[in-house]
Amino acid sequence: MNQILVTEKLYVTPQIKRKKVIYKIEFFLSVFLICLLCSCYIYAEYDRNKSEQVSQEILASIKYQQDDTIKKADNNVIVVFLDKEEEKEHQEETPKMDTNTYVSTDGVEYTTEAILKIPKIEIEYPILSDTSPDLLFVSLNKFHGPKPNEVGNYCIAGHYYESGKMFGNLHKLQNGDIAELTDLSGRTIEYQVYDKFVVEPEDTRCTSQLTDGRKELTLITCTNHGKQRLVVKLREV
Repeated sequence: MNQILVTEKLYVTPQIKRKKVIYKIEFFLSVFLICLLCSCYIYAEYDRNKSEQVSQEILASIKYQQDDTIKKADNNVIVVFLDKEEEKEHQEETPKMDTNTYVSTDGVEYTTEAILKIPKIEIEYPILSDTSPDLLFVSLNKFHGPKPNEVGNYCIAGHYYESGKMFGNLHKLQNGDIAELTDLSGRTIEYQVYDKFVVEPEDTRCTSQLTDGRKELTLITCTNHGKQRLVVKLREV
């Protein structure tokens, strides 16, 4: 019995050609967009790591200066002052820590004021003396308030990163958690969380300096995809 093989001809119409072209264009566009998004992510991660490196270099510099100052001070273990004039002379000779001046890419001059350490979320960053969009990428910024560890409300702003860098894990803090603020003289004061809330960007009441003579910290970062601000309030222990 003979088998008859029947082949069907596929007629390629202009409409089918058009669809093929559209599919090819869509495919190449999809590949291009995926590559573009991957490149953007890699660059953003590289930029974040670079900023983190700058921040940690500043932190290391501050700690080195603090250690150097302590070593110099330890050279004179016992000091006897005969009168106030000699005490004044000794104070003038006591080595003071140098503060380096930096310039950000947007032209803002800044120095470092303190170091903030929060054991609960495992972060330790220098606090820069000014606030600008570029400085926020470098490290934590002083937003408002007195000098570090002085009476008043010392306000610190920091970027939110999902990786946990900067203030990315600030939302994990609870009442009772501890933060340590070390000023450039080497004095460290512990502050305890007593409140946490979310505000609108225009609401600056959390920066009020009415603290009834107490030393306070206010930590501020973005939340809800940058639409609002997360505020954590701390008070000297």
